[in-house]
Amino acid sequence: MELPQMPELMGLSLLLGLLALMATAAVARGWLRAEEEACSRSAGQKANGLPLDKSLRSKKQKQHQRIRKEKPQQHNFSHRLLAGALKSHSGNISCMDFSSNGKYLATCADDRTVRIWSTKDFLQREHRSMRANVELDHATLVRFSPDCRAFIVWLANGDTLRVFKMTKREDGGYTFTANPEDFPKKHKAPVINIGIADTGKFIMTASSDTTILIWNLKGHVLSTINTNQMNNTHAAISPCSRFVASCGFTPDVKVWEVCFGKKSDFQEVVRAFELKGHSAAVHFFAFSNDSRRMASVSKDGTWKLWDTDVEYKKQQDPYLLRTGCFEAASATPCRLALSPDAQVLALASGSSIHLYNTRRGEKEESFEQVHGECITDLSFDITGRLLASCGDRAVRLFHNTPGHRAVVEEMQGLLKRASNESTRQRLQQQLTQAQEALRSLGALKK
Repeated sequence: MELPQMPELMGLSLLLGLLALMATAAVARGWLRAEEEACSRSAGQKANGLPLDKSLRSKKQKQHQRIRKEKPQQHNFSHRLLAGALKSHSGNISCMDFSSNGKYLATCADDRTVRIWSTKDFLQREHRSMRANVELDHATLVRFSPDCRAFIVWLANGDTLRVFKMTKREDGGYTFTANPEDFPKKHKAPVINIGIADTGKFIMTASSDTTILIWNLKGHVLSTINTNQMNNTHAAISPCSRFVASCGFTPDVKVWEVCFGKKSDFQEVVRAFELKGHSAAVHFFAFSNDSRRMASVSKDGTWKLWDTDVEYKKQQDPYLLRTGCFEAASATPCRLALSPDAQVLALASGSSIHLYNTRRGEKEESFEQVHGECITDLSFDITGRLLASCGDRAVRLFHNTPGHRAVVEEMQGLLKRASNESTRQRLQQQLTQAQEALRSLGALKK
């Protein structure tokens, strides 16, 4: 057998190598073309708003899940007069209420819970609370019953009242039980406030149209009030339980008396008096603890303090005691709180709070950007020593230094006129206590 010639072998090898290179190039071109088509297809889908491939979708879904799991940061606030912050809610707090015995503060939030806080812990480092769950809904408003054995809430989705009973346990805590049946639905517009009379005789609900309903405790409507104010911005029951008041689009505050017989049977609701003097819509109002004073704030950029201890049945009108300037009210809705002794007025606009001495009408303290959201509620505790506010997931508590200064001024004036030694000793003791409180807060004026 003859072997092939050398030149023929070299030619055959070159031919095989050339074929291999061509095959490799063809495979490479096909792979590149497939990659380009995939890229252009995904780009076209994105431009046309079409869903991306499953792999890309799954990556984005995982990214969104990671973002969703990250909790929003708690708003940080510090001030020399900040007494404490209550931070157990996981949702924004919309309302709060101090119990009549001063032992508890109730708060409700969109996290489907109501929390009951012990006021004796307010100045401690840790703040304990008890949780009541609101099933399948969340509360927007909360109010204690006068005996502090129950509370009522307004349901955001149910648009009705629900009653929770508080049963004390052996360990000192409480068990919260919702009544089997909620109140019937009656309002046709969003409810802006609720209240329970301190006498326990009636419940009030007010909506943003012009309607105020007076209920008995069993859920039956006793009376319907048409405020004729175009719309309601606020309504409340007076601490003495005789009156229901409202404000809204009109430049006045209207007050009605809820009348009961000697046997506590409901009789009627009659117009009592009005607070007239503002030149624009009234945002908010509040009563003093004895119901003898009222304060109001209006879109005209002013706040006013009134003497409401009048004989309105003899056509006597309330007296205007003081007018102060609050320009923020002319641009944005405002809330206010009046200290129990009517010596201090707290005004909230946006996320800031301003404290005024009502005797002189002067602003004494300001707290800026207290909450991460607009302030939703503002209230003094029953002693008047602390002011509470809410607007995000926390309640913030402030020392009421203007209140202590007002006591100092009042006691110094009374001491000059006191002739009895025992009276002087009592006044001097109150003066010393107020001065010590201011000194401990670094707020005593020299």
